[in-house]
Amino acid sequence: MDPSVLLLLALLVGFLLLMVWGYPKSRGHLPPGPRPLPLLGNLLQMDRRGFLYSFIQLREKYGDVFTVHLGPRPVVMLCGTEAIKEALVDQAEAFSGRAIIALFEPVVQTYGLVFASGERWKTLRRFSLATMKDLGMGKRSVEGRIQEEARCLVEELRKYQGAPLDPSFLFQCITANIICSIVFGERFDYKDRQFLRLLDLFSQIISAISSFHGQMFELYSGFLKFFTGIHKQMYKNLHEVLEYIGHSVEKHRETLDPNNPRDFIDTYLIRMEKEKSNQHSEFHHQNLIISVISLFFAGTETSSTTLCFGFLFMIKYPHVAEKVQKEIDQVIGSQRPPTLDDRNKMPYTEAVIREIQRFADILPIGVPHKVTKDTLFRGYMLPKNTEVYPILSAALHDPRYFEQPDAFNPDHFLDASGALKKIEAFMPFSIGKRNCLGEGIARNELFLFFTTILQNFSVSSPVAPKDIDLRPKESGITNVAPTYQICFLAR
Repeated sequence: MDPSVLLLLALLVGFLLLMVWGYPKSRGHLPPGPRPLPLLGNLLQMDRRGFLYSFIQLREKYGDVFTVHLGPRPVVMLCGTEAIKEALVDQAEAFSGRAIIALFEPVVQTYGLVFASGERWKTLRRFSLATMKDLGMGKRSVEGRIQEEARCLVEELRKYQGAPLDPSFLFQCITANIICSIVFGERFDYKDRQFLRLLDLFSQIISAISSFHGQMFELYSGFLKFFTGIHKQMYKNLHEVLEYIGHSVEKHRETLDPNNPRDFIDTYLIRMEKEKSNQHSEFHHQNLIISVISLFFAGTETSSTTLCFGFLFMIKYPHVAEKVQKEIDQVIGSQRPPTLDDRNKMPYTEAVIREIQRFADILPIGVPHKVTKDTLFRGYMLPKNTEVYPILSAALHDPRYFEQPDAFNPDHFLDASGALKKIEAFMPFSIGKRNCLGEGIARNELFLFFTTILQNFSVSSPVAPKDIDLRPKESGITNVAPTYQICFLAR
């Protein structure tokens, strides 16, 4: 027989075998979802605009809980506010595992605060919460750090004398400096070369995981990892960040005073020394390095992106900014800096900040979870290690809780008397045992930075408000704010 015919027959037989073996024999008791193709999974149902758009469309057909095959692996999607609460709060322990993010996995593996599961995660989270509390996270001692950073920002903005600028870099600087003061024990000048390099690397990493190519890698990492692509640059960037953190840890080790810890790294090194005889201790170098990069990511990118979106909304809706400034003038005035005590007296400003978080939707599909054991959920059996995506965007845009879910409207968070109201669907930091560790400091940052800027400056845009585009530049695991120009005009 002709060799080319034999090759064709072999390929045909291989394809048929793949169809038989590759298609899931039994989907067990997983929730319903679109029928997957062998290896490709539900690729044909994926919208080129990204995962979120695809999941929202599938929700219309399959309801709040459904299964999507991302490549060959099944992932359960939780879309409704109630479904997310039932999983992450009512069955918090079962849903407390951390699923892998493919672009991170070869570098971070299952180490560190964000990426660990089980006892390792519990140990690191307990330690981190206690350490952050001792270092002033969410308490008065961190208020002064934020106020000082806000003062530095105001001085920097005055240098532009109302000229248009892209605010993303400065917003990165101020949020990064707060977490740097807690983790590294120092803040950096906005022109520090190493600091600028770190911020650039973080921006590249966030853009990569949210890009279309990054999302495709998430689907087919087992195949695509063998080829040149976005993941290669991602690994290179992550290793450069880890190298910097490693050097910082060594400097801390050389100057460590066990009786006077200066920051998170010092406190961790002291704990490492105490447990050096414990072969099973989780306090080792790898967990320290990955925990620091996790804290830096969580403490910088989400808050800076929220501020970027927030001031984009202010120039799109100038009447909202004017009402905030009116409340600032009434409660704070112009002679002293805002304090955290002011927040309870400023319901409209707080409602605006919450609406910014809701509408910006920074982590639309949440950080992936997995179940830690075989878990019965809403009549379905989720086998141990099944991946679960809590689609936070579905809660933040839930029409049962927000009258105009697709419109920017601070009144969503105000009752008829103008007082703040609590809304169960408002979960920008996620909920349950794996909610954001830095929620307290992030809320403090957003209030103090936002009010300090609007106390000192009015904002405007070179572009007419009606022409300002609010759509994210990238939308994947995170929503990346679009690039824009803004003018900060001294009041």
